[in-house]
Amino acid sequence: QVQPVESGGGLVQAGGSLRVSCKASRAITSVFNSKIMAWYRQAPGKQRELIATITRLSSTTYADSVKGRFTISRDNANKKIHLQMNSLKPEDTAVYYCNTDTGEFSWGQGTQVTVSS
Repeated sequence: QVQPVESGGGLVQAGGSLRVSCKASRAITSVFNSKIMAWYRQAPGKQRELIATITRLSSTTYADSVKGRFTISRDNANKKIHLQMNSLKPEDTAVYYCNTDTGEFSWGQGTQVTVSS
């Protein structure tokens, strides 16, 4: 069972930047490369929401709430995806998770991102 491991979260002031990463170590490389990968986030008291996706060839989509501020990227050889977050806002505070766009893998622990005002 593939369970991605997220890292890179932390505390940052509003307007700042942070980069979170995810590695799907247990995935077979060819399987990972065939998946549309995604970042999700879950804020306290709210449902998990999909915020960005990336195909094998790096075509991307973004939720309106992060468009223009966040950039998703992937490293197929190392089975990693990244999320560069700029111009962070307090409402970006959440636990960030990666998975396929359909949530096919097991959910990892996530990485906490806290944006102070």
